[in-house]
Amino acid sequence: MSLKSTVLSAVGVGATNYVFEPQAVPTLPVRGTDLLFPVHRIYCVGRNYAAHAVEMGHDPDKEPPFFFQKNPDNLVVGDDVVFPYPSETSDVHFEIEMNVALKSGGTNIPVERAMDHVYGYGVGLDMTRRDLQGEAKKLGRPWEVGKAFEASAPSTPLVTAEEIGHPAKGAVWLKVNGEMRQQGDLEQMIWKVPEMISYLSKLFELKAGDVIMSGTPAGVGPCKRGDVLEGHVDGVGDLRVTVA
Repeated sequence: MSLKSTVLSAVGVGATNYVFEPQAVPTLPVRGTDLLFPVHRIYCVGRNYAAHAVEMGHDPDKEPPFFFQKNPDNLVVGDDVVFPYPSETSDVHFEIEMNVALKSGGTNIPVERAMDHVYGYGVGLDMTRRDLQGEAKKLGRPWEVGKAFEASAPSTPLVTAEEIGHPAKGAVWLKVNGEMRQQGDLEQMIWKVPEMISYLSKLFELKAGDVIMSGTPAGVGPCKRGDVLEGHVDGVGDLRVTVA
Protein backbone atom coordinates (compact mmCIF):
# COMPACT_ATOMS: atom_id res chain seq x y z
CA MET A 1 0.00 0.00 0.00
CA SER A 2 1.37 3.43 -0.90
CA LEU A 3 1.83 6.20 1.67
CA LYS A 4 -0.94 8.18 -0.04
CA SER A 5 -3.43 5.32 0.15
CA THR A 6 -2.44 4.64 3.77
CA VAL A 7 -3.18 8.25 4.72
CA LEU A 8 -6.48 8.24 2.83
CA SER A 9 -7.64 5.02 4.46
CA ALA A 10 -6.70 6.32 7.90
CA VAL A 11 -8.94 9.34 7.44
CA GLY A 12 -11.98 7.12 7.29
CA VAL A 13 -11.22 5.10 10.43
CA GLY A 14 -13.89 5.63 13.07
CA ALA A 15 -13.40 5.89 16.82
CA THR A 16 -14.48 2.28 17.30
CA ASN A 17 -11.52 1.12 15.19
CA TYR A 18 -8.77 2.29 17.55
CA VAL A 19 -6.34 -0.48 18.45
CA PHE A 20 -6.81 0.58 22.09
CA GLU A 21 -8.68 3.37 23.88
CA PRO A 22 -6.84 6.67 23.24
CA GLN A 23 -5.65 8.75 26.15
CA ALA A 24 -7.82 11.66 27.26
CA VAL A 25 -7.00 15.05 25.77
CA PRO A 26 -4.93 17.08 28.28
CA THR A 27 -6.79 20.21 29.35
CA LEU A 28 -6.46 23.33 31.45
CA PRO A 29 -9.58 24.51 33.29
CA VAL A 30 -10.68 28.12 32.82
CA ARG A 31 -11.03 29.84 36.17
CA GLY A 32 -14.58 30.77 37.16
CA THR A 33 -16.19 28.62 34.46
CA ASP A 34 -16.82 24.97 33.66
CA LEU A 35 -14.85 25.33 30.40
CA LEU A 36 -11.78 23.24 29.56
CA PHE A 37 -8.98 24.46 27.29
CA PRO A 38 -7.66 21.50 25.21
CA VAL A 39 -3.86 21.57 25.01
CA HIS A 40 -2.22 20.85 21.67
CA ARG A 41 1.51 21.50 22.31
CA ILE A 42 3.66 23.09 25.01
CA TYR A 43 6.52 25.31 23.84
CA CYS A 44 9.06 26.54 26.40
CA VAL A 45 11.29 29.58 25.87
CA GLY A 46 14.84 29.06 27.11
CA ARG A 47 16.80 31.74 28.96
CA ASN A 48 14.29 34.54 28.38
CA TYR A 49 15.37 36.64 31.38
CA ALA A 50 18.85 38.17 31.19
CA ALA A 51 19.79 37.42 34.80
CA HIS A 52 18.77 33.79 34.41
CA ALA A 53 20.78 33.49 31.19
CA VAL A 54 23.82 34.81 33.06
CA GLU A 55 23.34 32.42 36.00
CA MET A 56 23.23 29.57 33.47
CA GLY A 57 26.54 30.73 31.94
CA HIS A 58 25.28 32.48 28.79
CA ASP A 59 25.39 35.98 27.33
CA PRO A 60 21.78 37.07 26.65
CA ASP A 61 22.87 39.86 24.30
CA LYS A 62 24.28 37.40 21.78
CA GLU A 63 21.55 34.79 21.56
CA PRO A 64 18.38 34.60 19.46
CA PRO A 65 15.40 32.95 21.19
CA PHE A 66 15.34 29.18 21.36
CA PHE A 67 12.63 26.75 22.32
CA PHE A 68 12.12 23.23 23.59
CA GLN A 69 8.91 21.31 24.21
CA LYS A 70 7.16 19.53 27.01
CA ASN A 71 4.41 17.02 26.35
CA PRO A 72 0.80 18.11 26.94
CA ASP A 73 0.31 15.21 29.36
CA ASN A 74 3.19 16.55 31.50
CA LEU A 75 0.63 19.03 32.87
CA VAL A 76 -0.65 18.60 36.40
CA VAL A 77 -3.23 21.25 37.12
CA GLY A 78 -4.62 23.07 40.13
CA ASP A 79 -3.93 25.89 42.56
CA ASP A 80 -2.50 23.36 45.04
CA VAL A 81 -0.59 20.62 43.20
CA VAL A 82 1.31 17.54 44.38
CA PHE A 83 4.50 17.01 42.38
CA PRO A 84 5.94 13.49 42.67
CA TYR A 85 9.74 13.62 42.83
CA PRO A 86 10.81 11.88 39.60
CA SER A 87 13.04 8.86 39.09
CA GLU A 88 16.66 8.70 37.98
CA THR A 89 17.64 12.09 39.39
CA SER A 90 18.95 13.72 42.53
CA ASP A 91 18.80 17.34 41.33
CA VAL A 92 15.30 18.57 40.44
CA HIS A 93 15.05 22.33 39.91
CA PHE A 94 12.08 24.73 39.96
CA GLU A 95 11.53 27.43 37.32
CA ILE A 96 8.53 29.75 37.75
CA GLU A 97 6.91 31.05 34.54
CA MET A 98 3.87 32.74 33.02
CA ASN A 99 1.96 30.47 30.66
CA VAL A 100 0.43 31.91 27.49
CA ALA A 101 -2.50 29.97 25.97
CA LEU A 102 -3.40 30.43 22.29
CA LYS A 103 -6.96 30.34 20.89
CA SER A 104 -5.78 30.36 17.25
CA GLY A 105 -2.57 30.09 15.30
CA GLY A 106 -0.96 30.04 11.90
CA THR A 107 2.42 30.57 10.30
CA ASN A 108 4.48 33.75 9.86
CA ILE A 109 2.29 35.71 12.27
CA PRO A 110 3.24 39.42 12.30
CA VAL A 111 4.29 40.78 15.70
CA GLU A 112 1.56 43.43 15.55
CA ARG A 113 -1.12 40.71 15.15
CA ALA A 114 0.31 38.17 17.57
CA MET A 115 -1.80 39.10 20.58
CA ASP A 116 -4.98 38.48 18.57
CA HIS A 117 -4.21 34.77 19.03
CA VAL A 118 -3.96 34.79 22.87
CA TYR A 119 -6.81 33.25 24.83
CA GLY A 120 -5.46 33.61 28.34
CA TYR A 121 -2.71 33.18 30.88
CA GLY A 122 -1.67 30.96 33.77
CA VAL A 123 1.14 30.36 36.23
CA GLY A 124 3.36 27.36 35.64
CA LEU A 125 6.50 25.62 36.80
CA ASP A 126 9.06 24.14 34.43
CA MET A 127 10.33 21.36 36.68
CA THR A 128 13.71 20.16 35.46
CA ARG A 129 15.90 17.14 36.14
CA ARG A 130 18.96 19.40 36.04
CA ASP A 131 21.52 16.63 36.34
CA LEU A 132 20.04 14.77 33.37
CA GLN A 133 19.70 17.99 31.39
CA GLY A 134 23.32 18.86 32.13
CA GLU A 135 24.51 15.46 30.97
CA ALA A 136 22.48 15.82 27.76
CA LYS A 137 24.04 19.23 27.13
CA LYS A 138 27.56 17.87 27.54
CA LEU A 139 26.82 15.09 25.06
CA GLY A 140 25.07 17.37 22.58
CA ARG A 141 21.80 15.48 23.01
CA PRO A 142 18.17 16.70 23.23
CA TRP A 143 16.84 17.90 26.57
CA GLU A 144 13.60 15.91 26.78
CA VAL A 145 14.93 13.53 29.43
CA GLY A 146 15.52 16.55 31.69
CA LYS A 147 12.42 18.54 30.79
CA ALA A 148 9.55 16.40 29.46
CA PHE A 149 8.86 13.89 32.21
CA GLU A 150 5.63 13.08 34.05
CA ALA A 151 4.12 15.94 36.08
CA SER A 152 6.95 18.29 35.03
CA ALA A 153 4.53 21.14 34.23
CA PRO A 154 2.47 22.04 37.32
CA SER A 155 0.06 24.79 36.24
CA THR A 156 -2.83 26.89 37.50
CA PRO A 157 -6.16 27.12 35.69
CA LEU A 158 -6.22 29.78 32.98
CA VAL A 159 -7.55 33.32 33.31
CA THR A 160 -8.78 34.85 30.07
CA ALA A 161 -7.24 37.84 28.36
CA GLU A 162 -10.77 39.21 28.17
CA GLU A 163 -10.77 39.32 31.98
CA ILE A 164 -7.24 40.55 32.77
CA GLY A 165 -5.91 42.02 29.53
CA HIS A 166 -2.38 41.18 28.40
CA PRO A 167 0.12 41.40 31.30
CA ALA A 168 3.34 43.06 30.13
CA LYS A 169 4.76 43.95 33.52
CA GLY A 170 4.32 42.75 37.06
CA ALA A 171 6.13 40.70 39.67
CA VAL A 172 7.06 37.07 39.07
CA TRP A 173 8.35 35.23 42.12
CA LEU A 174 8.73 31.86 43.80
CA LYS A 175 9.17 30.94 47.44
CA VAL A 176 10.43 27.63 48.82
CA ASN A 177 9.13 26.87 52.32
CA GLY A 178 8.33 30.57 52.73
CA GLU A 179 11.77 31.80 51.63
CA MET A 180 11.97 33.95 48.50
CA ARG A 181 14.10 32.22 45.88
CA GLN A 182 13.14 33.70 42.51
CA GLN A 183 12.19 37.31 41.79
CA GLY A 184 11.68 39.14 38.53
CA ASP A 185 9.24 41.17 36.48
CA LEU A 186 7.45 40.36 33.24
CA GLU A 187 8.90 43.50 31.68
CA GLN A 188 12.38 41.95 32.10
CA MET A 189 11.64 39.29 29.49
CA ILE A 190 14.14 39.56 26.63
CA TRP A 191 11.57 38.32 24.10
CA LYS A 192 8.11 39.71 24.83
CA VAL A 193 4.97 37.64 24.27
CA PRO A 194 4.16 39.05 20.78
CA GLU A 195 7.75 38.40 19.68
CA MET A 196 7.68 34.84 20.99
CA ILE A 197 4.48 34.06 19.12
CA SER A 198 5.73 35.62 15.88
CA TYR A 199 9.12 33.89 16.06
CA LEU A 200 7.61 30.49 16.91
CA SER A 201 5.17 30.78 14.02
CA LYS A 202 8.11 30.91 11.62
CA LEU A 203 9.36 27.57 12.96
CA PHE A 204 6.04 25.76 13.50
CA GLU A 205 2.42 26.07 12.48
CA LEU A 206 0.89 27.31 15.71
CA LYS A 207 -2.59 26.07 16.53
CA ALA A 208 -5.43 26.67 18.92
CA GLY A 209 -4.54 24.88 22.14
CA ASP A 210 -0.83 25.67 22.07
CA VAL A 211 0.68 26.85 25.35
CA ILE A 212 3.89 28.88 25.60
CA MET A 213 5.86 28.81 28.85
CA SER A 214 7.49 32.21 28.66
CA GLY A 215 10.74 31.75 30.58
CA THR A 216 11.92 32.09 34.16
CA PRO A 217 13.72 34.80 36.17
CA ALA A 218 16.97 34.25 38.04
CA GLY A 219 17.20 32.18 41.21
CA VAL A 220 16.37 28.69 39.95
CA GLY A 221 17.51 25.94 42.26
CA PRO A 222 16.92 22.47 43.65
CA CYS A 223 13.98 21.21 45.63
CA LYS A 224 13.58 18.13 47.80
CA ARG A 225 10.78 15.92 49.02
CA GLY A 226 8.57 17.76 51.47
CA ASP A 227 9.30 21.23 50.09
CA VAL A 228 6.40 23.60 49.45
CA LEU A 229 6.80 25.84 46.40
CA GLU A 230 4.67 28.98 46.12
CA GLY A 231 4.71 30.78 42.78
CA HIS A 232 3.09 34.05 41.74
CA VAL A 233 2.59 36.21 38.65
CA ASP A 234 0.96 39.60 39.21
CA GLY A 235 -2.52 39.79 37.76
CA VAL A 236 -2.50 36.13 36.71
CA GLY A 237 -2.54 33.99 39.83
CA ASP A 238 -0.79 31.89 42.43
CA LEU A 239 0.42 28.30 42.31
CA ARG A 240 1.26 26.12 45.31
CA VAL A 241 3.15 22.87 44.76
CA THR A 242 4.12 20.27 47.35
CA VAL A 243 7.02 17.99 46.43
CA ALA A 244 5.94 14.46 47.34
